[in-house]
Amino acid sequence: MANAHKVTPKGDLSWYIKWMGSILLIIGLSLRSGGIYPLDLYFTLVGSMLWTYVGMLWHDRSIMLVNMACFSIVLSGILGAW
Repeated sequence: MANAHKVTPKGDLSWYIKWMGSILLIIGLSLRSGGIYPLDLYFTLVGSMLWTYVGMLWHDRSIMLVNMACFSIVLSGILGAW
């Protein structure tokens, strides 16, 4: 492990977007655990959108796939709530 090095960018646009997305996802999950519906869905939706964008910036299909799926599922929950 001594040779392990960080490969994700730090200080560029993707760094700020990934942290904002992470914070929004954590807030969304916290609201969900507290039963604050549907506000939890809005935070989760925006967080997953931001992480999808990070996946595009990094050309990381796994990040894009997981977060596009999350986005779709949460969007269907929002539309169902209306």
